[in-house]
Amino acid sequence: MLHTCLCCNVFFLDCDADEMPELSDGDDDADDEEQWMEEGDTERVSVPCLFCDRLLSSVSATLQHCATEHQVNIVDMIRKYNLDDYGYIKMINFIRSTVKAESVRCVFRLLAQGLVLNAETSKSSNLGAVAELREDEDEAYFSSYGHYGIHEEMLKDKVRTESYRDFMYCNSEAFKDKVVLDVGCGTGILSMFAARSGAKKVIAVDQSEIIYQAMDIVRSNKLEDKITLIKGRIEDITLPVEKVDIIISEWMGYFLLFESMLDSVLYARDLYLSDSGSVYPDLCNISLAAVGDIDRHQDRIAFWEDVYGFDMACMKTAVVAEAVVEVLKADTLISEPTVIQTIDCNRVRLSELEFTSDFSLKITNTTECTVMFSTGPQVPKTHWKQTVFLLERPFHVKAGEDLQGKITVRKNKKDPRSLLVTFDLRDRKLTYSLQ
Repeated sequence: MLHTCLCCNVFFLDCDADEMPELSDGDDDADDEEQWMEEGDTERVSVPCLFCDRLLSSVSATLQHCATEHQVNIVDMIRKYNLDDYGYIKMINFIRSTVKAESVRCVFRLLAQGLVLNAETSKSSNLGAVAELREDEDEAYFSSYGHYGIHEEMLKDKVRTESYRDFMYCNSEAFKDKVVLDVGCGTGILSMFAARSGAKKVIAVDQSEIIYQAMDIVRSNKLEDKITLIKGRIEDITLPVEKVDIIISEWMGYFLLFESMLDSVLYARDLYLSDSGSVYPDLCNISLAAVGDIDRHQDRIAFWEDVYGFDMACMKTAVVAEAVVEVLKADTLISEPTVIQTIDCNRVRLSELEFTSDFSLKITNTTECTVMFSTGPQVPKTHWKQTVFLLERPFHVKAGEDLQGKITVRKNKKDPRSLLVTFDLRDRKLTYSLQ
């Protein structure tokens, strides 16, 4: 949305246009912050703060107040993004319209995700929020993968790791003499499987610090002639090849889509995959099943009704709203599973990763057939576990009944790596967060 150019009503209230501080065009870094501020002080005016109700006596005083009290340096923001006059006005308008409903921290997270400041950059808006995150905005996510512990857990997940290994070894002809891209390589295990399967060249990309250990691992296994490791986000780097034949990645998160790493795989697919190339895994399902576990409900929900003699039932609303990731007991399932979404990684569009699906759960005591690579509770547990959506008030179901409902899955606009899941079920609308 284009904003009307109302300079005097946006930030520099009651200032003449020629008194507005000169904005950096990115070509002149000689002016320091003090000079920039002084230029706005030729007349004493009443200037409102962007983030609170405070009125200050000058532009420079307001800028200093924003930096000191709200930890937001407007001058640095202008310089960092090379804002011209119009870009500056759009930024101020955006802050003014958003700060009433959001905290200062959230406002600038939204800015950094490209809702305003990235609008004039070379990145297309259809790349999605993850692709438009700056490296420092995404630091927490990648830092979580920098420690060896999470990689040890994934490597010890035999269902996960052996499935990738068996697929590549059993399909070595498909990998022979091919150029392979491993998105989010971690310790490099998939890259080494690909190299052992006959790949001519493997390019392994990861932004987390674990890639330095991966370099040592690759050298220790004498695969450095086949595997090239690159530190960085796939959205920010340039590969040493124009096209690749195969993209492999272990991008799956809790509830499949949590962390939005598939966004990065699709970015790489659209930019680097050859017309005849393939993405693996190629097909993924998200399934729902009903669970009947009175003991678990008592432990997690009813517990709050009497906590050492005190009524804490008000806590139930907060507890229920957050989805739980845990390993379920197979014998607590009371319905057949139903697939609510199938994702073809070679064809899916980014917009299709947010969806709404009607579902019907057949209430029964039968169990699901085991498949080779499942994260369901009926097969050997994986590090993905299961995602559980608790009900504050459980309801009765009968064998043979069809439990009808609708599920909506979308990204959390404030944090594009987390999810919001909404159920329409038995005249109830229930929203859960995965974060």
